[in-house]
Amino acid sequence: MADAVQGYRGEALTVLEKYGVRVWSEAKIKSTRGDFEGIVLPRAENDDNLHIVLKLDTGYNIGISVDTIIEMKESGYKEAHYKIPEQEFPVSENKPSVKLFGTGGTIASRLDYRTGAVIPAFSPGELYGAVPELADICNLTTEKLFAVFSENMGPKQYIVLAKAIGEQIAKGIDGIVVGHGTDTMHHTAAALSFMVQNPPVPIVIVGSQRSSDRPSSDAALNLIHATKAAAESDIAEVMVCMFGPTSDEYGLLHMGTRVRKMHSSYRSTFRTIGDIPLAMIDRKKITPIWQDYNRRRQDHGVKILPYFEEKVALIYYYPNMQPDIIDSLVDNGYRGIVIAGTGLGHVNKPVYPAIDRATKAGVAIYMTVQTLWGYVHMFVYDTGRDLMSLGIIPTENMLPEVAYVKLGWALGQTDDLDEVKKIMLTPVRSEITEREPYNGYLIFQGGVPEVEKFLHSIHR
Repeated sequence: MADAVQGYRGEALTVLEKYGVRVWSEAKIKSTRGDFEGIVLPRAENDDNLHIVLKLDTGYNIGISVDTIIEMKESGYKEAHYKIPEQEFPVSENKPSVKLFGTGGTIASRLDYRTGAVIPAFSPGELYGAVPELADICNLTTEKLFAVFSENMGPKQYIVLAKAIGEQIAKGIDGIVVGHGTDTMHHTAAALSFMVQNPPVPIVIVGSQRSSDRPSSDAALNLIHATKAAAESDIAEVMVCMFGPTSDEYGLLHMGTRVRKMHSSYRSTFRTIGDIPLAMIDRKKITPIWQDYNRRRQDHGVKILPYFEEKVALIYYYPNMQPDIIDSLVDNGYRGIVIAGTGLGHVNKPVYPAIDRATKAGVAIYMTVQTLWGYVHMFVYDTGRDLMSLGIIPTENMLPEVAYVKLGWALGQTDDLDEVKKIMLTPVRSEITEREPYNGYLIFQGGVPEVEKFLHSIHR
């Protein structure tokens, strides 16, 4: 029995041995909290010894306290194998060629039952083994550049990725897909928008909100949509491809500089902010929504600008923020600061002296708005005009994360602050727009009659 109780010890092990239930068995558990049925999973090594872990049919894991268990019974046994074997991708001469770069994230993950965490595990080749439909779309080649969660993506990875994309474009690839964790996907999308300019082919960043071992995973469909966009779309942009609604009706293609993750767990988490998405996509077709996008070309020309200054910070202003926040950044050699200010772009007066010291020391400071939608207007009130007189520069309607990435990219190219300003305020690809369209700001409030009527009209 000892080999069959991986990770269990103490009271939990005693209960398993009492009822003769093995890890990986299908079990029925009767407890004072109700009846449960699922697969008994190995215990994470860092967890307590007071719970039995069960994977339900829904794909979710639950812990059942051992002191509530009245009875346990095995109903079957089948040890799970979570590694998907890599498969050689079939090649067809009449299909476009797509390169899939793997960086990690939930779209390329499985559950690690040693720690109970989702870990990067699937290689890009394994992804094809999991999603054979990709062979109907294109000739796919794969390369795993990194195997990290998106919180560990940063300037070094952006630069490697941009150069790798440039090399593939020079070789004549028809489209590029980047598998990426969703948490910082919009940062990478912005970085590639600045580092890979005027590409002749689609560059599609894709991820999933739910790991591949869950029945509700969006990994496969997102990957199918992204690969179709890379292979068939004439939209030659850096873009993010994720679910549109939280159901699997269609995906959306978002401009890399105007997209943001807006919900921690919904599959429809990505939204275009201050504008509308580039296109809708499903298994059968791609339907453009924007009309003013870069079209696919037959040449192999692209401008690769792989630069980034790491000593740049993004500060979210809050009431009573102290000046030592700014001072500490300057003392630690930071060359640029982006502030997500209140309202039209404001901070409190006690911070003014620190801002003055910073700009006089040659630190580039730029203002965005934490409202996300709308423009910085620092000339409306005395607060804004005073801040501009101290050297803060407004960034129009650039999103805070995009401004942070762009400032790092700009300072990676030059120490001349006038040149940095020119780079920052000259749009590369819609990070600054002349106006927000009437339908670029839509936040509906549930519960009110008109919204409820609308919701029931589209989802009965």
